[in-house]
Amino acid sequence: MPPKSSQDKDFFRSEGPDWDRIRIFHSVAEAGSFTRAADRLGLSQSAISRQISALEEELGAAVFHRHARGLVLTEQGEILLGTAREIARKMAMTVSALQERRDEPAGHLRLTTTVGIGTVWLTHHLPAFLDAYPDITISLMVTDEDLDLGMRQADVALRLTRPTQGDLVQRKLMTSHTHIYAAPGYLARHGLPEKADDLDRHRLIVYGEEAPVPSLNWILLAGRDDEVQAPPRRPALSVNHVYGMLRAAEAGLGLASLPDYLGAPSKNLVRVLPDLEGPAFTCYFVYPEELRASKRVTVFRDFLLEKVAEQPIW
Repeated sequence: MPPKSSQDKDFFRSEGPDWDRIRIFHSVAEAGSFTRAADRLGLSQSAISRQISALEEELGAAVFHRHARGLVLTEQGEILLGTAREIARKMAMTVSALQERRDEPAGHLRLTTTVGIGTVWLTHHLPAFLDAYPDITISLMVTDEDLDLGMRQADVALRLTRPTQGDLVQRKLMTSHTHIYAAPGYLARHGLPEKADDLDRHRLIVYGEEAPVPSLNWILLAGRDDEVQAPPRRPALSVNHVYGMLRAAEAGLGLASLPDYLGAPSKNLVRVLPDLEGPAFTCYFVYPEELRASKRVTVFRDFLLEKVAEQPIW
């Protein structure tokens, strides 16, 4: 091995920013607050604040403007974030490449999907996958917001909208239909609706705030004449998660429009107005182009396609 030049020696002697602090800075910048970053990293807010202050002292520049409404990156912070994102992306690619150098699928798989799919349908099938591939571990992040796969916030996503980014590989996983469900106890108390107009006299459970699928609250206008501008029905309960809607319906709070992958398997619900069907939506299996050859991504995709084919509700 040739001796190191004086320039090399200077490089190895230099003490740049602490890499762990860069990692914490990246998490804070992506989260937008110390509180959310603390939840993601499993650290206290005070510990994160101290690390950011120490990083700023090392750099000799502030990376955040601190306001009562949150954190705003300084110009220097924007520059640092660009580099931190690139480091995180390359590190994830390197770890992925190292993990794939085995004959059998192995390594860690970071998966993101909606609350409804993740908490009910997917978790129901994950035990069988982990039994089949014991060398693969999974982190499941359920959120109705899209994480950035290009920045490697996750390896794989199950999304309800077709991705538009050109560097993402997509595969249609399933098309889900929606129907109206209710608990038998609720129907015993309030009666069984026989036509769409009967919904006017029932308690309705809907998705509150911004729904992951725009047409999810079709129950509010179901059966209404399009030519008559009648106001939507007033819901009795709004819930900001589909899983919450499912549990509310099971508890007998009212009628809920649910995807069939949630409503049909439930032993505590029955379908009402079976001929009245809401909009269908498609779920896509999505991952970055750089993971196309990944064994763990391939076997997970094929496993899910197999499970979809086994169920008659799609």
